[in-house]
Amino acid sequence: MRLPGMSQPFLLAPIAECSPGPPGAEVRLAVLGARGVGKSALIVRFLTKRFIGDYEPNAGSLYSRPVRLDGEQLAVHIQDTPGCLQVQEDRVSAPDALSRCVKWAEGFLVVYSITDPGSYQAVRPLHQRIRQLHPDPRTPIIVVGNKADLLHARQVQAKEGLQLANELGSLFLEISTSENCQGVCDVFQYLCREVSKVQHAERRRPAAIPRPRSPNMQDLKRRFKQALSPRVK
Repeated sequence: MRLPGMSQPFLLAPIAECSPGPPGAEVRLAVLGARGVGKSALIVRFLTKRFIGDYEPNAGSLYSRPVRLDGEQLAVHIQDTPGCLQVQEDRVSAPDALSRCVKWAEGFLVVYSITDPGSYQAVRPLHQRIRQLHPDPRTPIIVVGNKADLLHARQVQAKEGLQLANELGSLFLEISTSENCQGVCDVFQYLCREVSKVQHAERRRPAAIPRPRSPNMQDLKRRFKQALSPRVK
């Protein structure tokens, strides 16, 4: 299905760029994928509208900015995850930091490069890892094929990305971070909206009614006996 800055060390909080807001005014997102797929460029493009092509391999940076969405200001925290992944036999080997990041986040972009079949192969195990830690099917996950401008170097067809996303039950989008800022904004804004929907649904869920305590049977027998006994005059 298709869709209709400054960084801080890994998972450090609070982040100075965003002042605390009312409950529900924050969303936590994570961008996952193999090394070199453009995760950092994707995040910076969304937050600053600028494209930066070269980044040092990161150990995971947390970006945080206030974002205006549908008339509401949100504190958006985006975790840029490490790219040191190894995929063998449809399994992904990743540092513990990645699992901590997945647990922390509420919405996910799983990114591959259309020029790198290996990064495409990492999508399924990454998606499975997210679902292991977030079994709630409402947790939004979007599969993103990046570098769509590099058609001369394409090795993963759009129909392959779409088919995989459909199998995983996720949305799919191909974008060019370098050429199309609007496509990048669209995918992040959609993800923010989906996370907000889940947050609102959680707040509307009725509180569990505690089960009444079992009555003391000895006390009930005593009261019943007193009620049946003739009054002493």
